[in-house]
Amino acid sequence: MIIVTGTLAYDYIMEFPGKFGEYILPKHTNNINLSFIVDKFAKHRGGTAGNVSYTMGLLKTPHLLFSYAGSDFEEYKKAFDALAIDTSHVVIDADVHTATGFAMTDASNNQIWGYYYGASGKTPSLKLETVAKPLDFIIIGPQGAKGSISFVKQCIELKIPYMFDPGFILTEVSDKDLTTGITHADFIIGNEYEIELIKTRVANFKLLSKNKTVITTLGDKGASINNQGKMYNIAPVKVKTVVSTTGAGDAWRGGFLSGYIRGQSMQTCGQIGAVAASYVVEHFGTQEHKYTLGEFQDRYRQTYDDLLKL
Repeated sequence: MIIVTGTLAYDYIMEFPGKFGEYILPKHTNNINLSFIVDKFAKHRGGTAGNVSYTMGLLKTPHLLFSYAGSDFEEYKKAFDALAIDTSHVVIDADVHTATGFAMTDASNNQIWGYYYGASGKTPSLKLETVAKPLDFIIIGPQGAKGSISFVKQCIELKIPYMFDPGFILTEVSDKDLTTGITHADFIIGNEYEIELIKTRVANFKLLSKNKTVITTLGDKGASINNQGKMYNIAPVKVKTVVSTTGAGDAWRGGFLSGYIRGQSMQTCGQIGAVAASYVVEHFGTQEHKYTLGEFQDRYRQTYDDLLKL
């Protein structure tokens, strides 16, 4: 069983017609005039754990969601229930709201993100021993430095293999804790910038990662998988249109893990991830398009020669 950890969140996406540079006040380059007019505003279900889990649900991959949510989680839960995703281990804190992300996007697709942790701030109190078994596999998604590192230490103690996905916690986690997460991980995943940052902060990264799988997602360039020294280059899947890249990396992870739990090769796992990500950029957000398993299989067959059996 794969156990998905990370944030559950509601994302509020605000778009405005100009560029951030146009709102810097003359002679006050340290200030940005935030009184611009937002011409589009949308609310989406998001969060790393939510996006990964939803993708796995669409691919009918058995897994368990283990995270914190707030009193407003009911709307989120209904969508997950419709895909038979197990949310019975999502802990509800009725005194606060589910985590919220605020993204301001300009005409050049630059983004400024703000984040309210909400209920996810209590993640460090979650105990994997209440849900995990020795043969399980954990994905430790970004959920604040304390929460992510807490799961790392629990996996080490329980001797449970895990995928370490530090993401935005790289700006707040200590070098020591980051090294601990890398040292004991079976899989390490991040985008190109994140992997390079990890390399600069973790001494002997090359040696530490020698017997691990290091996955680098490269956006519209695809992904690379270094599996214990053997390289796999995963080409991106051609899309009909690009609406937004928000959540595409999470969908890639969900697709990859769906292949991994089925015993597929690294190459095929990466290809599944690429197909999953392709649906996201054609719509807004990982959880906005309910593609069917049949649609996914058709796109996979059109893109790759081998036949995928899900």
